[in-house]
Amino acid sequence: QLALWVPVLFGLGIGLWFATATIGAWIAIILTGAGFAFAGIAAGLGRRSAIALLCGGLCVACGCGLIWFRGEQVADVRVERPLVTRFEARVTRIEAQPEKEGSRLLVAPRAGQGLPPSVRVSVDADKLAPGLVEGDDVVLRARLVPPPDAAVPGGYDFARTAWFQRIGGTGKALDPVQRLGPARPEGESLRARLSAHVRGRLQGSAGGIASAFATGDRGGIAPEDEEAMRASGLTHLLSISGLHITAVVAATMFVTLRILALSPWLALRAPLVLVSAAMGAGAGIGYTLLTGAEVPTVRSCIAALLVLIGLALGREAMTLRLVATGALVVLLVWPESLVGASLQLSFAAITSIVALHEHPRVRAATLRRDEAIVARIVREGASLLLTGFVVEIVLAPIALYHFHRSGLYGAAANIVAIPLTTFIVMPFEALALLLDSVGMGAPFWWITGQSLEFLLWIARTVASFPGAVATLPSIPVPAFGA
Repeated sequence: QLALWVPVLFGLGIGLWFATATIGAWIAIILTGAGFAFAGIAAGLGRRSAIALLCGGLCVACGCGLIWFRGEQVADVRVERPLVTRFEARVTRIEAQPEKEGSRLLVAPRAGQGLPPSVRVSVDADKLAPGLVEGDDVVLRARLVPPPDAAVPGGYDFARTAWFQRIGGTGKALDPVQRLGPARPEGESLRARLSAHVRGRLQGSAGGIASAFATGDRGGIAPEDEEAMRASGLTHLLSISGLHITAVVAATMFVTLRILALSPWLALRAPLVLVSAAMGAGAGIGYTLLTGAEVPTVRSCIAALLVLIGLALGREAMTLRLVATGALVVLLVWPESLVGASLQLSFAAITSIVALHEHPRVRAATLRRDEAIVARIVREGASLLLTGFVVEIVLAPIALYHFHRSGLYGAAANIVAIPLTTFIVMPFEALALLLDSVGMGAPFWWITGQSLEFLLWIARTVASFPGAVATLPSIPVPAFGA
C-alpha cells in the first residue's frame, strides 16, 4: 500500500512549510527529507523499509520545495496600508450579489499605477456601469486595504488565499464605475446570461440555488437560507464539486449510450462505452469551464476524468489508488490547496466512502442481487445512511477546525437531499434550459422550483432541530494535525 502514502507524505512536506515561517526551517525540512531518502538507499533498495524511507523522504522534501517555489512564484505587489485611489483597470470577473444589492469585481489595474496585479472591489448596484461585462476597461475610485487576516484565531485566513491568487488588496468603490470606451457588442458572458436567465425563471433562494447548480453563481441565495443549508449539512450542494460533475458526466454517458445503442450496426461494431465515456468527459470539461473553473470544480473534473480513463482501460474505477492519484495530481498543480477546507473536506469524504465500501462485509451487504423491490430499497437506503453517517464522523473535526461549527444531522438530511438533487433537480433544470430554446420549458421549471423549495424546507427544518449545530471556539493546530 505504499502508493497510498505518496500523496500523504507529499502533503506532509507542504503542511510543514505552512506550519513553519522561516527559510532556515524550510531548508531543514528539505534536508531532513533528503536524509531519509539517502538512508533508504544506504539500507539497500531490495527491502520494503528502505523503499519506504526513500519514497517518504523524497515526497516530504519535494512537497516542501514545491510549495516554497509556488509561494515565491506568486509573490507580487501588495497594498500595505489603507488608501483611497483612483485607477484604471480591466474587469476579469464579475460576481453578482443580488441579496447584497451589488456586485463584487475582480479587476486587474493597469501597469505603472503602483497597484497589485489584481484587486477585489465591492460595488453597490447603483454605482455599477450599465451592461458592464468581463473584459471591459474601467475607471474607478475605491478605498483599498490589505487582504484581511483571520478574524479569530484559527479562522478563515483570506490573506493566505489572496496571496496565492495574487489578489493584492480588497476594497469598496466610492464613486460610480465608469467604462472606458463603448459597451462591448457581445454583451455579457454566457455564464452571466445563463445565471440571469435562471434567476428570471425562479425567484428567491430557489432561483439562487438553481443558478448555483447551472453556473456556480451563489449570489442570489438569501443569507438566512444559506445559513440553514450550512447548519443542516447541505451547503456542499451549493459548491460545484464531485456530486455535480458526476451527475453531468453520468447523465451524458447514459443518454449517449442509450441513443447510440438504438442502432444495431453501431452496437455490434463500435466501442459505445468508450464513445459515451468520451462524451461524458467533454460534458464534464464544458460544465467546469461554464461554472468558472474554480479549483474545487477543476479538482472534481480531474477525478472524473481519472475514473473515465480507468473505465476505458477496463480497470475498477473507484479505488483508494484512484483517490491517491487524484490527490497527488491536485497537490502537484495547486499545492496551496492542501490547507484549504475544500480539499480537506472533499478528499476526506471520498476516501472514507471508498474505504468503507471496499471493506469485504460492507461490499457483500451492498452488492446488487436478485431481490424484491422493497428489499432493494431498504438495502440501498441503509447503505446510503451508513455512508452518510461515516462521512459526517470523518468531516466533523475538519468542519469544527475551519468553521468552528459542524452540523449533527447532516447524514439524515443528505439521505433525502442528495438523491433529490441528483435525480430530480439537476435533470429537470437541464431539461428546462434545453426546452427554453423552443419555449416549452415552463412545466420543467415548475417541477424544478417545487423540488428546490422542498430542498430548502429540508434545510430549514433540520437547522431548526435542537442541537442541530455543534460549536467549538478553536482547535489547536497540533491536535488538528493528529
